[in-house]
Amino acid sequence: MMNAFQRYAGLSRQALSSVFLIIAALVLAGCSISASQAPVAKQHDDLLDDDRDGVINARDACEGTPLGAVINNDGCSEELEISARDDLHILFANDSAKIPASFIAEVSDLARFMKSFTYIVVELNGYASVVGDPDYNLALSKRRANAVKSALIKQGIRPDRVRIIGFGEADPILAQSQEQSDILSRRVTASVKVSESEVVNKWTIYTSSSAK
Repeated sequence: MMNAFQRYAGLSRQALSSVFLIIAALVLAGCSISASQAPVAKQHDDLLDDDRDGVINARDACEGTPLGAVINNDGCSEELEISARDDLHILFANDSAKIPASFIAEVSDLARFMKSFTYIVVELNGYASVVGDPDYNLALSKRRANAVKSALIKQGIRPDRVRIIGFGEADPILAQSQEQSDILSRRVTASVKVSESEVVNKWTIYTSSSAK
């Protein structure tokens, strides 16, 4: 038969098991109550960043910022003002539409300028001196402008980016003598000016100092 000590030990184990079950039930009940009563945050501001510039919509003063641009605290990009100009002035020999070798560098400079600003169109103005027939001089001034256009095309400039106008002897250059005036009047001129703004981009691991 089971003695008194064994009966007491069995009752103690049953009592401890009951206590553990009660504690576990209370803990689970407390968790479920806490979960059901957890506070829910109410979002009032727009925390999205539609243009992905790092500034949320709620305080972004410049929507649609170019991706990768340097921005200020208001989400506005920084811009760099660009101003550039190139002038061409080529003198020709009497009754000639051949570009003198000493002026080839001017054609090359203009070609480089046009390659840097691919949207510009250049107007070449051809002129002649008052020596000879006016109709002939008008045609000669156009041939001179065409000679410069052909030189630009050979350097990679599209034909539709170059326009020519022949003025003949209509606008002679005034000088101390008629001979000097005639020399300076046999010319082709062009003037191109560019003013624009460019967005400053952030430096990245892909940025190269040699990038153009």
